Amino acid sequence: MPKYVIERDIANIGDVTPEQAMAISQKSCGVLSNMGPKIQWVHSYVTQNKIYCIYIAPDEEMVREHARQGGFPANSVSEVKLMIDPTSAEA
Repeated sequence: MPKYVIERDIANIGDVTPEQAMAISQKSCGVLSNMGPKIQWVHSYVTQNKIYCIYIAPDEEMVREHARQGGFPANSVSEVKLMIDPTSAEA
């Protein structure tokens, strides 16, 4: 199943409280639960003004539908084509 990186522009998201982060996560999980098992949130990276989310889904449209239903921006959705790390340098 394809993996996607979603870039969400949200001003000052890095300043959210733990309670706000929990509420955002709960909203996302609730939408995912209603959408069924074909879409999965893996994890997210929060910077000061953006969230970078990793999702597994059958297609980009399902990722965008999750954003619509949750009221989250999806400024960019990109399919991951390859994953590399330091071990990729080993023969």
